[in-house]
Amino acid sequence: MLAGSGRGEAERSWAVRLDLVAKRTFDVAVAGAGLLASMPVWLVAALAIRLEDGGPVFYSQERAGKHGRPFRVYKFRSMVPDAEARVGALQASADDPRITRTGRWLRATAMDELPQLWSIFVGDMSFVGPRALRPGEIEIEGDGRAVALEDVPGYAERASVTPGLTGLAQIYARRDLPRRQKFRYDRLYIRRRSFWLDMRLMMLSFWISFRGRWEDRGHKVGRRRRKIARA
Repeated sequence: MLAGSGRGEAERSWAVRLDLVAKRTFDVAVAGAGLLASMPVWLVAALAIRLEDGGPVFYSQERAGKHGRPFRVYKFRSMVPDAEARVGALQASADDPRITRTGRWLRATAMDELPQLWSIFVGDMSFVGPRALRPGEIEIEGDGRAVALEDVPGYAERASVTPGLTGLAQIYARRDLPRRQKFRYDRLYIRRRSFWLDMRLMMLSFWISFRGRWEDRGHKVGRRRRKIARA
């Protein structure tokens, strides 16, 4: 009985290792190809951003990677310059007045995320995984209390894997859902993760980007999320 259990554990361990190798190989190959193929889009986006308000093309921020290791993430700037200096580090809503005209198009198609292909290529991120949070990030609860996300149950579990550009929470959770409540999606992904689940989430992400629907996603989450849970 114990021998059979040991073989089962070994098989699962090898399956996890193979999934991780496949995941990293996919990340390097697709991110490298994507960086080269998307250069014309980079030029168009950079020109549109500069022409609109003359501000910087890129926005950078420190994020917490796997096991909390800090790294810098870059995006095409989609808000007015110094947006956070004006009102603080507030999560943007779909009708946020800080978002520029060019920024609305970039965010709807997820083109603002293109520079993160470099983070994926060098291994700071993966295509699929929990969203990379800021070190020490906090949220305000309904009663006005500040909550450190690092103290929320599930934070350590989600920090045990490489953060991703897209994932279960990014696709299925409502945009206005507090980040701490999105942790349940991240924990579900970690329990069910596999290379094939990553491919499914990638295809869904491409479809949402093609339709330009990232700003209003997440309204039909229940039935689809239950399918993932049973997978």
